[in-house]
Amino acid sequence: MANKGKKLQEAAKLVDNNTLYSAKEAIELAKKTSTVNFDATVEVAFRLGIDTRKNDQQIRGAVVLPNGTGKTQRVLVFAKGEKLKEAEAAGADYAGDAEYINKIQQGWFDFDVIVATPDMMGEVGKIGRVLGPKGLMPNPKTGTVTFDVTKAIEEIKAGKVEYRADKAGIIHAPIGKVSFEDDKLVENFMAVFEVIQKAKPAASKGIYMKSVNVTTTMGPAVKVDAQSIK
Repeated sequence: MANKGKKLQEAAKLVDNNTLYSAKEAIELAKKTSTVNFDATVEVAFRLGIDTRKNDQQIRGAVVLPNGTGKTQRVLVFAKGEKLKEAEAAGADYAGDAEYINKIQQGWFDFDVIVATPDMMGEVGKIGRVLGPKGLMPNPKTGTVTFDVTKAIEEIKAGKVEYRADKAGIIHAPIGKVSFEDDKLVENFMAVFEVIQKAKPAASKGIYMKSVNVTTTMGPAVKVDAQSIK
């Protein structure tokens, strides 16, 4: 562990905490300072000037990254009848109704995202207390409660990521892996940045984007100059 700490200290020396870097520079630095021996996730964090206690200042949604996330998401679809067949044809890893609700109640979680047709939400609501804390509850705002199950599955498989401001007004979102080319990470970063920028609530006053950081798994945070992004 001491060695890991030393590596992180050495990596952190490469980052000047008083400098605001361009998105490209921040991504290059974040990759350079990744010290883990696996293909780490590159993440962006936005600290926003919003009051999430107010309904009109909550931010939640989803965006499809142009270059994917580097991770294949396992999709569980709650549907029945024709929609069940459609889900299976569209590449759902699991699709069904009561049987999967029972499995989840017994502690099964071999999936990453749930899509549900609106007519199934009454049933899915029964396991809301289990799904909610894990961030797995389907939601219309993120496109996971829909009758268009084909589109939902295709977007998730293509690299759709959900984002949500926490109580402190911070949004974390993955933008790929350290193994990605810099330009692809920059494109993914821009896709998330633009969607967060557009999501600014009308009621939000003062500076909206207070800070933007790029990090890798267990790596130091690199500050991005949000004002320089056009």
